[in-house]
Amino acid sequence: MESFLLAPTIYLLTMVIAVPLSARLGLGSVLGYLVSGIVIGPVLGLAGSEGEISDLQHFAEFGVVMMLFLIGLELEPQALWQMRKRMIGLAGMQILGTVAALTLVCMALNQSWQVAVTLGMIMSLSSTAIVLQTLSEKRLMQTAGGRSAFAVLLTQDIAVIPMIALMPLLATRVVPGADGETQVGADFMHSLPGWMAALVTLGAVAAVVLIGQYLIRPLFRYVHAARLDELDTALALLIVVGIAWLMEFVGLSPALGTFLAGVMLAGSEFRHNLEGQIAPFKGLLLGLFFITVGVGMNFQILYERPVTVLGITVVLIAIKAAILHGIARVTGLRGRDRTLFTLSLAQAGEFGFVLLSYAVSLAILPRALGQAFLLVIALSMLATPLLFILSDYISRRIAEERAADIPDVIEEQQPII
Repeated sequence: MESFLLAPTIYLLTMVIAVPLSARLGLGSVLGYLVSGIVIGPVLGLAGSEGEISDLQHFAEFGVVMMLFLIGLELEPQALWQMRKRMIGLAGMQILGTVAALTLVCMALNQSWQVAVTLGMIMSLSSTAIVLQTLSEKRLMQTAGGRSAFAVLLTQDIAVIPMIALMPLLATRVVPGADGETQVGADFMHSLPGWMAALVTLGAVAAVVLIGQYLIRPLFRYVHAARLDELDTALALLIVVGIAWLMEFVGLSPALGTFLAGVMLAGSEFRHNLEGQIAPFKGLLLGLFFITVGVGMNFQILYERPVTVLGITVVLIAIKAAILHGIARVTGLRGRDRTLFTLSLAQAGEFGFVLLSYAVSLAILPRALGQAFLLVIALSMLATPLLFILSDYISRRIAEERAADIPDVIEEQQPII
């Protein structure tokens, strides 16, 4: 019992100390979780064996499924329609442009096209948690640059769904499970003819849509009539866990199914209740996931090749900033808004950890390469506060230059009404 309780105690203790401190310093909760993992892992060696960490990370990855369910709940059709121009224009150009540029760079460095495309997708994403928190703290969310950055971040969160769905197609070989055994669902699907497997897959997606549209509402009314909070929580978890299992059974991404269910429930009267029940579990599991990422970081790579790792980080930020600056010019953002949009989104993001772990588990990326890019993502996120400081400095310089301009002399005089 002592050993069973010791590991959760260590994880929770470092979490409650490091995360509030990181938030007070303006670094965001994600970096706090990463630092917690780094302290109990590479620094103090208190995280446990590699097998225990791997099992814990698989469990914590369910927080990503819950996050995508909550993202689906937020996507009301009217709000999306109002932001359509920014989401399709700004965000579409940013994602496609960054993926294309980074893919070409990786292929120029003798990586296969599967590895290059995967790294391009992973590094095209920015840090939603850090950027939104910083924009809110600096009261920049209502500026043109802040709204444009928000639209890009929202689109990136949605783009994670097709990225997760696409990655198995990039895998060059099938990877067995951690225990070397195939899952029951995989055995069942492989035993079917191709046309039957396709029908079962489409039927599962249709079932998710129909369940979200017609079944969950009356079920929620039935459970809610009991007026027991724990039953509301149990039903919310049942929705997410059940749909995730169904998707996994037919060989699809669990995140895709829960995202679809969330979209179907976005207009439901129980939407806020679902958010309230799921959000604490999502926050804890995601925090645990980021801690395990910090625990698994191999700083020996940084010690052995500091110039390479830091150079890749700087090049990544420079490429993303150049693409963002070009998009800002094309779409008419000016001055402070252009600078804010360019520098606030130039880092990699927390979803990169999720996709990177998934790509390594599918054997698309070698484990050593994955470890190196874990460091790159973390270092670029750590640089985010510096990028905001640079943005503030450039914005002040632009304001001073505009104030120093001599106003035009107006010769024409007219009576004042």
